[in-house]
Amino acid sequence: MSETARTTTGAAARDASERARVLVFDGHNDTVTHIHNASAEDTRTFLERSERGHIDLPRAREGGLGGGIFAIFTASPAWERTMRPMVGADGLEIPGSRVADLPPRLPRRRALTYTLSVMSDVLRLEAEASGRVEVVRTAARLRRCLADGIFAVVLHIEGAEAIDTRLETLDVFHAAGLRSLGLVWSRPNAFAHGVPFDFPRAPDTGPGLTAAGKRLVRACNRLGVLVDLSHLNEAGFWDVSRTSAAPLVATHSCAWALASSPRNLTDAQLDAIGASGGIVGVNFHKGFLREDGDPDAPTSLVEIVRHVRYVADRIGVEHVGLGSDFDGANMPDDLGDVSRLPSLVEALREAGFGESDLRAVAHGNWVRVLEETWGG
Repeated sequence: MSETARTTTGAAARDASERARVLVFDGHNDTVTHIHNASAEDTRTFLERSERGHIDLPRAREGGLGGGIFAIFTASPAWERTMRPMVGADGLEIPGSRVADLPPRLPRRRALTYTLSVMSDVLRLEAEASGRVEVVRTAARLRRCLADGIFAVVLHIEGAEAIDTRLETLDVFHAAGLRSLGLVWSRPNAFAHGVPFDFPRAPDTGPGLTAAGKRLVRACNRLGVLVDLSHLNEAGFWDVSRTSAAPLVATHSCAWALASSPRNLTDAQLDAIGASGGIVGVNFHKGFLREDGDPDAPTSLVEIVRHVRYVADRIGVEHVGLGSDFDGANMPDDLGDVSRLPSLVEALREAGFGESDLRAVAHGNWVRVLEETWGG
């Protein structure tokens, strides 16, 4: 083989190797909640491969997922999301629109009991994994786990109902490993107000943070707990932006300019996140991706790429990541579970994201923001 051919072959091999090394960190999933809630007939574990749900460790390895923010979410009792068409001023239904009542407030005792139970599941999982899974509490450990192939779990509570307004339980949760907190799910609580699931609608849907909510944000800053803006209404978003000293983060939201769900972020909100040095984890849920908001229509990876590109172009590629909502949402048809993540990486590559930008979107931006939020 000539020296030229040898050099060309070596360069091609290095390029293929670089392409194969795109590691993904997921900004949000509901996997531990989904596993905890599984019925006896539908049981699954994180450590064993299953055809149920979206994430387990074997499929994560196959898909290049090195870790993520794992949400503990307490469901509202006796509430089912029932969508109905909006009615206009003329009394007629608005085609393509959907509206649903917000779920009721969640009793704190119920949320606390449930959250402790799922958190216990995760800590037991860490012990049973024999070094394959780690609940990460520092940026240094996160970096080390991603480098060494140890699956990194960041504990997150979605909706702060389990926390008392004196914030005593926050310190306990932090000591147990909590490093990310969503102030709300889409229901009001003692701290803030969530957005509804209506479509189309802007996220300006109610009042901002309560006094306890502002204290909670400041306490999270003190402890080094990420404050998640996803599900929060617009007034609450701006209150966090004025109160928090940390980068602004929406772990699983999309661009409102492309899909007018109140769960998505307006251009002004995106600009504020970028200016703070924060990040948007683009959600994979069909209803937040599609221009028509239809959560059941055939949908391709192109929709995820569209939102990643929009956020990157608007506020910079260093401020966008992935926030799948695996095990909690309707995935695009060509992204059936975590094992298909390489298809998304390739779709981003084909859309013009270079290798360094791909690595930033896939995991690098999350690592940077978590490091800035938690400290070294």
